[in-house]
Amino acid sequence: MDKEKKKKSAVANGAEDPVPAEELPQEPCVAASPETPPAEPPQEAPAEDAALTEARAQAEDFKRKWYAVTAEYENYRRRTAGESAKRYNEGRADVVSKLFPIADNLERALASCETEATKKGIEMVVKAFEKILEGEHITEINPVGQPFDAEKHEAIMAVDPAEGETGGTVKSVYLKGYEKDGKVLRFAQVIVIK
Repeated sequence: MDKEKKKKSAVANGAEDPVPAEELPQEPCVAASPETPPAEPPQEAPAEDAALTEARAQAEDFKRKWYAVTAEYENYRRRTAGESAKRYNEGRADVVSKLFPIADNLERALASCETEATKKGIEMVVKAFEKILEGEHITEINPVGQPFDAEKHEAIMAVDPAEGETGGTVKSVYLKGYEKDGKVLRFAQVIVIK
């Protein structure tokens, strides 16, 4: 009985004995009452979806344009690099071609030289010039005995054929011609057999 009095006085004071866990109801707790409707998505969601779709479309457009500009720039860079290398090589060839008359005069001097020492000196200069031509990939056009080719030769005179010579061939070269990579820098001036 004492227990019941204590229990009654504890209930009157607002304190209860703890209830053992086995006596607690085993039903799950519900956060909201069944009368509360489920939360609806905010009304701004469709507007956000449209804005997001538009932003993605814009991003794809910018990406496509960026790829196009990048490809165009790469093509431009390659093209201009090739053109500048070609201009550079042509400029070098132009400078070397201005030396051709000097080489012609050196060869004439070599042919008319009387002293051996002078001849050796001139030969050394001619060999140095030929080495420069080789370094620049410039080759001589020396068509003696070959058929006349208007693409590489310039006929300055035509002579009657001697015995055993065929017409239309180059008899001798008056001035050597030079070419680089198939491009003629100076036409060979030749004497052609009629």
